[in-house]
Amino acid sequence: MGKNLALLIALLAVVLGPILMRPRGDEAMLQGQDTLSVITPHNEAIRSEFSEAFREWYRAKTGRTVVVEWFTPGGTSESTLYLNSAYSAAFEAHWKGKLGRKWDNDAKEGSLDPRTVPSDSPAADTPRQAARRAFLASDVGAKIDVFFGGGSYDFIKMASVGLLVDCGYITAHPEIFGPGKPIPPTLSGEPYYDDKGRWLGTTLGAFGIACNRDQLARLGLPEPRQWDDLADPRYFRSLAIANPVQSGSANKALEMLAQQQMNLVAAEGADEARITAEGWTRAMRLLQRIGANARYFTDSSSKIALDVEAGEAAAGMTIDFYGRFQSETVRRADGTSRIGYTDAQGGTSYGTDPIALLRGAPHAELGKKFIEFVMTDGQKIWGWKAGLPGGPRQHSLRRLPMLPELYGPEFRAMRSDPDVLPYEAAKHFTYVGKRTAPYFNAIAFVVRVMCIDTHRELTAAWSALCEAQRRTGKFPAEALAAFGDVSAVDYAAVTTRIRDAVASGAPKIAQVRLAKELADHFRATYRRAEELARAGR
Repeated sequence: MGKNLALLIALLAVVLGPILMRPRGDEAMLQGQDTLSVITPHNEAIRSEFSEAFREWYRAKTGRTVVVEWFTPGGTSESTLYLNSAYSAAFEAHWKGKLGRKWDNDAKEGSLDPRTVPSDSPAADTPRQAARRAFLASDVGAKIDVFFGGGSYDFIKMASVGLLVDCGYITAHPEIFGPGKPIPPTLSGEPYYDDKGRWLGTTLGAFGIACNRDQLARLGLPEPRQWDDLADPRYFRSLAIANPVQSGSANKALEMLAQQQMNLVAAEGADEARITAEGWTRAMRLLQRIGANARYFTDSSSKIALDVEAGEAAAGMTIDFYGRFQSETVRRADGTSRIGYTDAQGGTSYGTDPIALLRGAPHAELGKKFIEFVMTDGQKIWGWKAGLPGGPRQHSLRRLPMLPELYGPEFRAMRSDPDVLPYEAAKHFTYVGKRTAPYFNAIAFVVRVMCIDTHRELTAAWSALCEAQRRTGKFPAEALAAFGDVSAVDYAAVTTRIRDAVASGAPKIAQVRLAKELADHFRATYRRAEELARAGR
């Protein structure tokens, strides 16, 4: 009996202890007169800082209390998948319930298809057009107010689908947004806001390389500065790379790499056909070597900097704020850190993480207030040092604010990264969207069949090539040519059959068949390259 009583007391202590010992004030943090729901891929540090600051800002503005409910399905891709599913279900209920219509494939596929354009007259609509018209005229929602964070690519797609609506902020501030204004529509080819007001950038970001200085010293490597550095054979099995099929941000980094190679060909005075064809081929060969040096391909871009910090990898391709934030977490008292980060020199644009009001937001006016906060007082939270007035309370987020005025010299001492000036740096890289943006999903598919599904054969071939180089001082010419044969995924193939296979709405079986065909091709190619390398040819 006594033993059972002791176990019961221990169990109660485990269950009730955290509640009874919770610091005073937490209860107020969990309750509010108003509730805002936000879906986001942002990490806990960002969510915590913005929640607390918004509560104070909102109370000062309105005299009311507010709580932010965060929904975090995963990364941006998972968030958009969730929203698409939620809106489809909501519209189905609206279509069958309020409109009394039969739910069929036309209604299901047409309602969220941006390619389905209603006719001039409702009477002339096809069934798919009628469903699309009804969706755009509806106020169906996902029971969430705001989408906060991710890449502009996903926000552009969601805006075209109709999931995002004008929050009114851009129209209300013509002094900030527009050509020749502080925030331009685009910079170096990257869009910074939607011309219909459906999304706007909140913070700027680039892509680069995080590195573990201790691991680099062990390998005898200097700190990497550009994408090409990661192709060094000394990185064999030492790179952390995210799977671009599962991570939109990882795929964006690979797109930056392809854009840089095209820019290099353009600098040689080539015409557009040569720029795209030759630049793409160079990029694919570079990605082969980087993929061959990869220790693994993770499903989460946020894991890269963590594993580099833990010494699981010597370096990795990552988003700037992941690299900078992880460097901050292990900063020593003297200001140094064993984790380094640099934007890829000449190989990255400065894109934006947007925010948007969702269609059918249950608390639309509150959502607009949150967007106003993020674009005004909330801007300092991104880039100010922790503890400074107006900045983050506990965590220096090491991110770059959207407002150009915050990069003025009078704010230099406040910024976590005073030497990073994105509006100036962006001028040194030109992103030409027409070259790669229409094939964004195709890039991920190519890397999958060329580097991920075939990783065993890829690394075996690369290992044999590197071993031959160590013996003779150079790569065997015939083996290297076989290894770098990327003709099966050249620019012509990517812009036609591969693009069509991975297009939204394309039959999945076609993509599966093409993936198998190309993976089998690369396995055979890599095996041939390995044989030639071992023979010294």
